[in-house]
Amino acid sequence: MPKLWTDSIEAHRRAVADAILDTTAALVAEHGITAVSMSSVADRAGIGRATLYKYFSDVEQILSAWHERQVGVHLARLAELRNQSSAPPERLEAMLETYALGIHEHRDTEVGAALHRAEHVVRGHRELAGLIREVLAEGAGTGHFRSDIGAEELATYCMHAVGAASHLPSKAAVRRLVKVTLAGVRAPG
Repeated sequence: MPKLWTDSIEAHRRAVADAILDTTAALVAEHGITAVSMSSVADRAGIGRATLYKYFSDVEQILSAWHERQVGVHLARLAELRNQSSAPPERLEAMLETYALGIHEHRDTEVGAALHRAEHVVRGHRELAGLIREVLAEGAGTGHFRSDIGAEELATYCMHAVGAASHLPSKAAVRRLVKVTLAGVRAPG
């Protein structure tokens, strides 16, 4: 099969899968997770149920794929922040604020609760910890961050500390939480 043909088929498959994921997310947002069925997804996406079942076996599988895609988007954004040319404290603050605001905005959602322990979430947390660890290690080397505690431990501290954003009442409170968390990793003096 010619490469152009193969590329076109793959692009079509990705487009259909993305439409299914987006449609399911919209239906969940409108009607709640328990009201979404394979039939409603197929109807709203404008595809046949048989086609839908070629891509996903049930709504839970669609939601998991959608959530995995969202986690990937968030991680890519956090990696962009890590790669900026600013000093380590500014990069870490931007990363932690972005992460904490995401936690705050998506707290107490039905979908989040259902997918919280999924393997892609566990992998995402490991990847995020690695991104934070890199900035902390770099900042320790330049004297910005503590060097008496390893970057691995400090990354764990940061992630758990900003995890409290899910319980805060406002974005302003989330930003204050990030400032307190940063104070905990700064080099003494």
